[in-house]
Amino acid sequence: MSGVLPSQQIAQMIASNQIAGTRSVSTAQIQPASLDLRLGRTAWRVRASFLAGSGARVSDRLREFEMHRVDLTDGAVLEKGCVYVVPLMESLALPDNVQAVANAKSSTGRLDLLTRTITDGGTEFDRIAPGYHGPLYAEICPRSFSVLVRPGMRLNQIRFRDTQAVLGDDSLRALHAQTPLVDGEAVIDDGLGFSVDLRLPDTTLVGYHAKPHTGVIDLDNINHYTASEYWEEVHSDNGKIILDPGAFYILVSREAVTIPPDYAAEMAPFLAMVGEFRVHYAGFFDPGFGYAEAGGAGSRGVLEVRCHEAPFVLEHGQVVGRLIYEKMAAQPEQLYGADLASNYQGQGLKLSKHFKTPG
Repeated sequence: MSGVLPSQQIAQMIASNQIAGTRSVSTAQIQPASLDLRLGRTAWRVRASFLAGSGARVSDRLREFEMHRVDLTDGAVLEKGCVYVVPLMESLALPDNVQAVANAKSSTGRLDLLTRTITDGGTEFDRIAPGYHGPLYAEICPRSFSVLVRPGMRLNQIRFRDTQAVLGDDSLRALHAQTPLVDGEAVIDDGLGFSVDLRLPDTTLVGYHAKPHTGVIDLDNINHYTASEYWEEVHSDNGKIILDPGAFYILVSREAVTIPPDYAAEMAPFLAMVGEFRVHYAGFFDPGFGYAEAGGAGSRGVLEVRCHEAPFVLEHGQVVGRLIYEKMAAQPEQLYGADLASNYQGQGLKLSKHFKTPG
């Protein structure tokens, strides 16, 4: 059956060496519809972001762009505003009928840590062609905070599919009629639209704005950092905020989102003509996210928003993104939030797991 491959099929790919690692691939890396990828031991500081290009290897292009190498063995800081390439521990030997797509993990995106996957012969970020045999690399550019990383850290993840199984709008409407995908009216147009919530109940707090000059964040430190040292609170009493050019914001969707067990979803930017801001799309929505039976009723989408050249007024209820739903090839044996350490099930407005929970 075509569709996104579930956890049990990812485990079979590992067993058959279609997915291999310089260290054994752990079952702890397997998510309901994706696999976490691990950093290797060396980072290359490069002059600019690049793709290998058709017929070329990343290792050859590194010689062209390399500035210096950083040994990650005992931990090392990746500095804000710099671009690094890190070989990943995982490599692929995909069958001819299986393609892959990668994305940053949720916590990575919430730190404004641009992380993309590149491959030998690759002409696109995060897209891996059917039948690819070769290594994987992470391009990492910390944009708001410098971060301390070590080998084995998992900043991005990969999803496998046996042919495309994206739901068209008619199928999406039928699914919403059967299992409500949002808690209000569904705006369906090239995917399921979602809007920003700037009128949260019983508070004027609507988001967070990354401070420009902060300390380093050690990505192994969970529930550790005081939010006020890294973020400024964003308040609104009229359902509007003005986005500053170049600034990074954490906001939240107005809609509570549901991903039924037989489906997965990916966040995509809303293709607005204004072009003054964009919603970063970090990570996938796994089967079971927001699903009541998996403990997720009321899960909202966290929005990672960056403003471009001019200040921009963002208003409550404005459509800012969309979810693209895909059929699973089979239902995963475990759902997001159900017997898994799922950090963001049932979430509202929430910073990454590295920051202390208020109160």
